[in-house]
Amino acid sequence: MKSFWITITALLVFTSANAGTIEMKVNGLVCAFCAQGIEKTLKGYPATAEVVVSLENRLVALSTKDGQDISDAELTKALTDAGYTVKSISRTETPIAEIRKRVRAKAE
Repeated sequence: MKSFWITITALLVFTSANAGTIEMKVNGLVCAFCAQGIEKTLKGYPATAEVVVSLENRLVALSTKDGQDISDAELTKALTDAGYTVKSISRTETPIAEIRKRVRAKAE
């Protein structure tokens, strides 16, 4: 029984460490070509499920595949190497579809 609780605790810790959505505030986004380049770069990671880029909100969000993650350092390096400045990174359980909907609502 003790090993059962240890396993459950380990799963909870693992799950909380791998949030499904990563939101980044990024400076330097100025055109659709920027958005397309970022999307292509981030989709190159095997852990990436979906990517949303909003020029108006200077937001880049991605969802990760179940049980997978991309470190903040990797994300920062990828975006910095592409010429952008990462202002913040936050991990959330907000579904990527909700972020996409929020971004579209602000644009209208």
